[in-house]
Amino acid sequence: MTTQIPAADDGAPAIRMLGDRLLVRLDAESAERRSSSGIVIPATASVGRKLAWAQVAAAGQGVRQVTVGDRVLFDPEDRAEVELGGTVYVLLREKDVHGVAQAEGGRSGTGLYL
Repeated sequence: MTTQIPAADDGAPAIRMLGDRLLVRLDAESAERRSSSGIVIPATASVGRKLAWAQVAAAGQGVRQVTVGDRVLFDPEDRAEVELGGTVYVLLREKDVHGVAQAEGGRSGTGLYL
């Protein structure tokens, strides 16, 4: 039997994270990639160690450098997944985040190229 936690009215998950824990939602581009020739590479394919981007959906009270809504870079190998309200989220500790994307002055893109 699977228990699902419903989402709050504003679309955010109805959950309070503890300590330095983060609840993040993977970016769509982290799910699958395309090679330069257009071949789709699924997220499950092993192509070395590749970091992933995710959006922070909830943060514990002990989190100091990341806020809800930030786009963070982390290693997808060190993750635990949970389904809340029909959406799959990843649980992380703040120390597992490698970086936070910052938008370049006035533009909506991150300006980061890895």
